[in-house]
Amino acid sequence: MADLREEVKNRVRDAADIVQVIGECVELKKAGSRYTGLCPFHAEKTPSFSVNPQGQFFHCFGCGESGDVFSFVMKYHHLSFPEALKELARRYQIDLPEPKLSEADRKRIRQRERLYRVNEEAAELYHRYLLNAEAARGAREYLRQRDVPETIIRTYRLGYAPDPEVAGWNFITDTLRRKDLPVVAIEQAGLAVRSDRGTWYDRFRDRVLFPIYDMTGRVVAFGGRILGDGKPKYMNSPESQIFDKSRILFGLYQHREAIRRQRQAIVVEGNFDLLLLAVHSIDNVVAPLGTALTRAHVRTLRGYCDEAVLLFDGDRAGLKAAMRSIPFFLAEQVDARVALLPEGDDPDTLVRRKGADAVLELVKAAKPLDEFVFEALVREHGLTLEGKNRIIGELRQVIAGSSDEGQRSLMVAHFSEKLGISPGQLLSGIQPGKAAPEEPVLEDRPRRRLSRQERQLIDFLILYPEFIEELLANGLHEVVQDPGIRHFIDTIVSLTGQGEVTPERILSAVTDERQRRYVAEVLIRGVGTSDEEREQEARRFCDELLAWLESFRYRQNAAKLLAEINEAQRSGDRERLMILLEKKQEMSKKNLTFSYKLLKE
Repeated sequence: MADLREEVKNRVRDAADIVQVIGECVELKKAGSRYTGLCPFHAEKTPSFSVNPQGQFFHCFGCGESGDVFSFVMKYHHLSFPEALKELARRYQIDLPEPKLSEADRKRIRQRERLYRVNEEAAELYHRYLLNAEAARGAREYLRQRDVPETIIRTYRLGYAPDPEVAGWNFITDTLRRKDLPVVAIEQAGLAVRSDRGTWYDRFRDRVLFPIYDMTGRVVAFGGRILGDGKPKYMNSPESQIFDKSRILFGLYQHREAIRRQRQAIVVEGNFDLLLLAVHSIDNVVAPLGTALTRAHVRTLRGYCDEAVLLFDGDRAGLKAAMRSIPFFLAEQVDARVALLPEGDDPDTLVRRKGADAVLELVKAAKPLDEFVFEALVREHGLTLEGKNRIIGELRQVIAGSSDEGQRSLMVAHFSEKLGISPGQLLSGIQPGKAAPEEPVLEDRPRRRLSRQERQLIDFLILYPEFIEELLANGLHEVVQDPGIRHFIDTIVSLTGQGEVTPERILSAVTDERQRRYVAEVLIRGVGTSDEEREQEARRFCDELLAWLESFRYRQNAAKLLAEINEAQRSGDRERLMILLEKKQEMSKKNLTFSYKLLKE
């Protein structure tokens, strides 16, 4: 069974084009025989992320993250290995055998798959109901009045949850249950609510619905806008095993290519803002889901663009949202600007009233985020003594929101200069916020410095593991004593016994962060040669290593023989001494012959 699982894993890995998979999340550019881009796992301005299509692995020289296509899908999309394997197998149409998982793993995967199915079935039901049902005529008229054409309705798969007076309080719940979906899963997906009496009723009623997609294209939640005067006006699905609103942006799945192409994302507050801008061919737009922008949102955007423009209202709420986001954009090294909407307008009304050009002019004239925040605070509080004190108080909250000392120093220097005060006055009393810590970078552990030959040996085995048996036959294990190198040799031997030793298999087998980084760097440096050049180079390096092993063994044996000679002299054993001296002379002749051979070569 283990062999079958490994075979299927290899089939999926071979079928999955790592450049294509990563290229959907990171803008990659060809650089010789590899591809480079900005790392999606840490903030950077200069590309240090490298993808090797020959070896089917990636490596970031900045943060050290590396691995194969499975590693990337797991880390980028926050999936377990079985989930990443299943997703890639589904994408490349490869049938999977039933994996041997723990009961807890199987239960979690079943629950997630049920939630995906519930949401997918619901999205299709709501969509068909909006398009065809007589009871959805009011919803279609509402969308028509808001200038949402049928092409947009179909593209974004909008739906309608009917009024309970027409379809009852259990429209979606009962319909899904008839499709053999358990009511508990419908509740977990956020589509059904359990009453105090133990019965269930629909969460969404008399609302236009927007399916929310994750970056694999699956429906994970819904957002709904009520048609009447009820509260709340907008409602999103509650969070679940497959829906985290602090990470997902509405419209990013549909607009990812436009955002990547323009290297810019326009961030709006509402779903209809996004739709109406898309109607007018402004399609590099995303919207947070009923929450302020989070650092996870900004990090996600960084994989697609260099700049975000916040198209917010100029009210107090918009100002606070912009202020809260400053540390996130600084931390993720994404440029941010703010386009201030005319009073009384939102993107939806502005684009319908004045057209796309008016919105694009606003975006073009957007101010850098820090300037917008400072000018807004000055307008609100003034630059009197009391006003400055209030501005300082609000800026201190912004600065305290950053957990990075360098960012805090940068903001303190910038804003203190604008206020005409010393950095110490602004910094006084600031307590760094308890932001979520970034993943720790492992420190290099102190260890013995490797010799040049030892390092060459490791590099050779990484690049040419097929020579391991020849080196072992010539005494590799006897010569190498360093425990770390011996462990690495044993790893290569183990991999050899399981089939072809590919770069991604080596990376998967090496768990130490420092060693993974070194392996990846060697593999990256080693790409680019033809098969013939590789074969010639490998043979030459192997011969050099064989010569080193021979020389090393000679020195070891000579040292051992010298110790025996000294011992024979001390003990007065003349007969043994003569035998040992004769043996020493024979060894010297062999070494001279070997050295002469090397010189000729």
